[in-house]
Amino acid sequence: MEKTDELNRFAQAVRLLPLRWQRGAEQLTDGEKMQAEEFRLRAGQPVTVLLPEGEAHLPSGRETCVTNGDLEQMCDKITGYSRYAVTETLRQGYLTAEGGFRIGVCGTAVMDEGVNTNLRSISSMTIRLSRQRKGVAEDILPQLFSDGRLENTLILSPPGLGKTTVLRDLIRLFSDGTKENSPMRVAVVDERGEIAVMQKGVPQMDVGRHTDVLDGCPKAIAIPMLLRACNPQLIAVDEITAPEDLAAMVSAANCGVGLLATIHASEQDDLQSKPLFRQLLELQIFRKTVTIRSRDGVRSYQAESL
Repeated sequence: MEKTDELNRFAQAVRLLPLRWQRGAEQLTDGEKMQAEEFRLRAGQPVTVLLPEGEAHLPSGRETCVTNGDLEQMCDKITGYSRYAVTETLRQGYLTAEGGFRIGVCGTAVMDEGVNTNLRSISSMTIRLSRQRKGVAEDILPQLFSDGRLENTLILSPPGLGKTTVLRDLIRLFSDGTKENSPMRVAVVDERGEIAVMQKGVPQMDVGRHTDVLDGCPKAIAIPMLLRACNPQLIAVDEITAPEDLAAMVSAANCGVGLLATIHASEQDDLQSKPLFRQLLELQIFRKTVTIRSRDGVRSYQAESL
């Protein structure tokens, strides 16, 4: 069933491509389809698929280049020919397609008094194939406890190694419970719509039976809302990027709520290299890290005290 689900998810993503590229994508092997992480479309270049070993051209597609017309057509299709309705996310450089696929968009920024308000003249698009990897965090979960108590945990890795995938599986495990741990009330701040992949209010990813999701809301606003409305035992967020995020998490920690979060860093040592990360360490609200590494296309996960 897992293989069937993976291939169906891939087929959904393929349908977002312009028609003339779909056939090449369908010619990939089942193994490649199950490992594919992104489709990348750049004006003037062939379409590529990102696999664990790197980008590869689609079969039969090496000689055919993406045009600006392809990108404009794809944008119209994804937005239902109503770009105005998605201006808020488009100005931030992404769209969310049916099925919860996140589409990264590059082009020319439309600036107004120093603020980007939209994108025009689209030059590239990236379809990210978010997937459920159930069980990827099972070995990690027991290591996040000290003396029977869950420690606030940061998930570290460079971009593209699956931080959100690990976070999603931890959310599911905490929410549903395991043989050793009772189910917990988990609240998810899904600011970019990548964790639960909400579609009309329903998660497209399995984030557990006792999970509440606040979608599309900045962390600094969402965390106080969840504390007031949902009485969570654990709050999970993706990609700490701003001081306001830290302030909101301090408030949650002071209320006795557990925290899970991701951050772009290769190792614990990287947390000293940037002011925001140093502030994170100084606040001492996180006690554990899970570091994701990749070697020869194989990923490993190491839990450590912070």
